[in-house]
Amino acid sequence: MSGPQVVLATHNAKKLDELRRMLAEAGARIEVLGLSDLPAELQYPAPDETERTFEGNALLKARACVARTGLPALADDSGLAVDVLNQMPGVRSARWAGPECDDEANNTLLLRQLDDVPDHRRTARFVSAVALVLPGGEEFVEIAEMHGMLLRAPVGDNGFGYDPLFRAHGQTRSNAELTAEEKDAISHRGQAVRAILPTLTAHVA
Repeated sequence: MSGPQVVLATHNAKKLDELRRMLAEAGARIEVLGLSDLPAELQYPAPDETERTFEGNALLKARACVARTGLPALADDSGLAVDVLNQMPGVRSARWAGPECDDEANNTLLLRQLDDVPDHRRTARFVSAVALVLPGGEEFVEIAEMHGMLLRAPVGDNGFGYDPLFRAHGQTRSNAELTAEEKDAISHRGQAVRAILPTLTAHVA
């Protein structure tokens, strides 16, 4: 495919599929590359996510990608903020159970930490910051949230991360029981991506 390109600064294939699906649904004719799609000479180590906010980490990742590739870059930083845990794990969501942990380990730890929390206090929200950085230095960020409740056991096989434990307000199923299209319609990342699409198409397409 020839035409405008944007790099999504991630190796996460599910996030890449998600963005490609949303751009296609919006009719945007932009080719989305993931970091794994880049030629060997453009590969680079992921920057440490040292910022204390989702917005800061999203910008950090997008800036690093533009600096390396010279192409417009999108990056997101997302996580789960649990009310009774003082909004943690927050920016540490992907590494909640340790630097080399996986989704199952993170979910297991979170359930253990919430074991004695009654259902009405298991409120939480997913937060997503999506940053667009252009080669000329312009930067744009959109932030969105999805509010809901945490279940007492994982349910469902779709999605990733904390999806099996999270049921969004107004839903009767966990995020991991929703189809990709159903989740896109309500998710924090879906909302943030849709919010930034007009800016992306105006500057890249």
